[in-house]
Amino acid sequence: MSDRLKGLADEGVSIWLDDLSRERLTTGNLASLIKDSSVTGVTTNPTIFASALSNGAAYNDQVRELAARDTAVDDAIKALTSDDVRHACDVFKDVYEATGGVDGRVSIEVEPGLAMDTDGTTAQAADLWKIVDRPNVLIKIPATKPGLPAITNAIGEGISVNVTLIFSLERYRAVMDAYLSGLETAAANGHDLSRIQSVASFFVSRVDTEVDKRLDAIGSDEAKALKGKAAIANARLAYAAYEEVFAGERFAALEAKGANRQRPLWASTGVKDPNLPDTLYVTELAVAGTVNTMPEKTMKAFADHGELNGDRVSGTEEESTQVLDSLEAVGVDLDDVWEVIEKEGVDKFDKSWAELVDTVQTALDDAKKGKSPGESTDVDDPNK
Repeated sequence: MSDRLKGLADEGVSIWLDDLSRERLTTGNLASLIKDSSVTGVTTNPTIFASALSNGAAYNDQVRELAARDTAVDDAIKALTSDDVRHACDVFKDVYEATGGVDGRVSIEVEPGLAMDTDGTTAQAADLWKIVDRPNVLIKIPATKPGLPAITNAIGEGISVNVTLIFSLERYRAVMDAYLSGLETAAANGHDLSRIQSVASFFVSRVDTEVDKRLDAIGSDEAKALKGKAAIANARLAYAAYEEVFAGERFAALEAKGANRQRPLWASTGVKDPNLPDTLYVTELAVAGTVNTMPEKTMKAFADHGELNGDRVSGTEEESTQVLDSLEAVGVDLDDVWEVIEKEGVDKFDKSWAELVDTVQTALDDAKKGKSPGESTDVDDPNK
C-alpha cells in the first residue's frame, strides 16, 4: 500500500479516482486501487466515458446486443454508462458499508445539454437514480443557476447528489442553500435524511489556468507574483464558508433529524502548469472531512513524492482573502473569471457528450453491419 496515500486518508481526506472504465472493472484494477491506494470512491463525467468507450474493446459484446435490439444511441449510452457505474457501486459495497454510507460512492452525470434546463435535469436525475439502483450512487448535477433548483428537487426526493462545476464562493453558498432546502423538503416528504449524501465539487486547477493567463497579460511584477495562488485561496475560502454554514442553526435542526453534511470535494486537481508542483492541489488542500478526486496521474504522483504537511486549510481565511483582494487590485475581474470558466466547463462537457454520441453511434452502426464495434471502414480515403 502507498504510505503517502494512506497517510492522506488517515488525515481524513477521502481519495476518489476521477476515472472509470469497464477495463478497470473487469481486470480488477479498481479493486486493487481500493486495496493498495486507499481509493474510496469514483467520479465520472462525459469526457471520461467518451475516452473509455472509444478506446475499450470491453464494450463490444454489449454494443452488439444493443445494436441487435435497434437501440437508439441515447438509450445505448445510458445502458453502457449506467452498467459501469452499477458495477463500480458493487465493487465499492464494502467501503460503503464500512464508512456508514459516507464513502464508497460512484458518480454519474446528467447530460450536459440539460445544464440550463431545471425540469430536464430533475427528471433525468430521478431516471438515473432508478436505473443504477444502488444506494451508493451519486447523481451529478451542475451548479448552473438552473441547476440549483434541480439540486433541491433531487435531494427532496431522497436522491444523493454530487454538485459539479462550482467555481465561485457566491455560487457555492447558493449550492449549500439548495442542499439545505432539499433536506427540508425531504424531511417533509418523510425521507430518511441519514440515507441522503451529497458532495459539492469545487473546481481548482481551472481557476489558476484562467487567472494566471490574465496575470500574464497584465504583466506587472505584482501580477506575476500572484500566479498559482488564486485556486488554493479560493478553495480555502470555500472551506471556511462550508464550516460556517454547517455550524449554523439551520443545519443543526436538520442534523437532529439525521442529516449529513454536504462535504466539499476538490475537483480538477491535476496541475496544468508545469512550473507548479504536480501534487500542489492535494497537499495544500488537505483537511479532514473533504474529498479529493484525482486523475490517476496525480494519484500516482502523490504516492511517489507527495508531501503530508497536515491541515493546510483551517485558519487560512484571512490570508486567502488577501490573495483574492490582491488579484482584484492588479486588475483581475474575478466575477468575469467565474462566468468564463463556468461557460467553458459546460461547453467542454457538451463537446465530450457529442463525441460520445458519435463514438457510440458509429459502434452501433458497425455492429449492425457485422463489423467489430469501433472498426468502421466508412472513412473517406483521400487517395480515391
